[in-house]
Amino acid sequence: MNDRMTTPWGEFALTRFPEDPRDRLRAWDASDEYLLRYLAQEGVPLSGTVVVVGDRWGALVTALAEHRPAQITDSHLTQEATRANLARHGVEPGAVRLLTTQEPPPDRVDVLLVRVPKSLALLEDQLLRLAPAVHAGTVVVGTGMVKEIHTSTLRLFERILGPTRTSLAEKKARLIFCTPDAALEPPASPWPYVYTLPDGIGPASGRTVVNHAGVFCAERLDIGTRFFLEHLPSGGDGRRVVDLGCGNGVVGTAVALADPAAEVLFVDESFQAVASAEATYKANGVPGHAEFRVGDGLAGVPSGSVDLVLNNPPFHSHQATTDATAWRMFTGARRALRPGGELWVIGNRHLGYHVKLRKLFGNSRLVASDPKFVVLKAVKR
Repeated sequence: MNDRMTTPWGEFALTRFPEDPRDRLRAWDASDEYLLRYLAQEGVPLSGTVVVVGDRWGALVTALAEHRPAQITDSHLTQEATRANLARHGVEPGAVRLLTTQEPPPDRVDVLLVRVPKSLALLEDQLLRLAPAVHAGTVVVGTGMVKEIHTSTLRLFERILGPTRTSLAEKKARLIFCTPDAALEPPASPWPYVYTLPDGIGPASGRTVVNHAGVFCAERLDIGTRFFLEHLPSGGDGRRVVDLGCGNGVVGTAVALADPAAEVLFVDESFQAVASAEATYKANGVPGHAEFRVGDGLAGVPSGSVDLVLNNPPFHSHQATTDATAWRMFTGARRALRPGGELWVIGNRHLGYHVKLRKLFGNSRLVASDPKFVVLKAVKR
């Protein structure tokens, strides 16, 4: 497989994070190449403030590093991949400004490049945050694979920034061209979104949830999490608990409500998710001790220091279906758990997590199931 992205700025060897030589997924796609080709062919001036939103693994800012762009991402893994890719190509530290979706964007944007995210809500949130910095002369170009760009995507650009059209498709990729309208008054942001949990789901019943844009199931409790909340392990004496891949933090908050002596670590690779988890926890006035961390799973958590890990692993990486994330989460949990510590997992029945857990832990017990989901428990011996 060709592992180099060819652009008008040169060829770039790029990797995802964490780097895995067995991973056959590339760190860029045809939409990245199409956008970079367009910028060069059209002679788009890149001397002003260039902002790149949604760059998947740093491909765009690595290619454009000489123009000192700012990257805005919701993903810790994207930031780490970007740092590694920039270093691999000898880019001086600080040449690319790495910002999260939770940080203030630049005050002025002269070129706005948007790699369309999977989440329309996250795109809405980011365009609304950037709209005050966009001016009539700003060049706005979006990019994505044809299957990722919908009428709703174009309407969003049009509603927030101005008139929008698309390019012809090339290699199943498409560009979005938006002309900022200085007279347009962007709508008020609906984010973060706050709702109340239903009754009958254990300690979290009737509690408040706060969701920042882009967090899974932002407007309601998803059925998998609901099933997990109904079957969480009962309290222990001040256990150290990890809500791994915490999303909006409702699972870890439920544990803290049931056991005020518990120490709960909320961890996710999404900056939006960890901000949501912290807001959810604080909105419910939980008396216990909690820590909120953006990171790569349980990296940085000392071995043998945790009593309980609760996990609803994702099985997508952007548009690709993969079990690599679940495997890393399970492996990290086994390392972080003390002997006798437990990993509890919720997942779709068809994903076969029991096989992975038996391979790693030597055991896996079915705690609960319904036609769609299973709750599994593995114990570190």
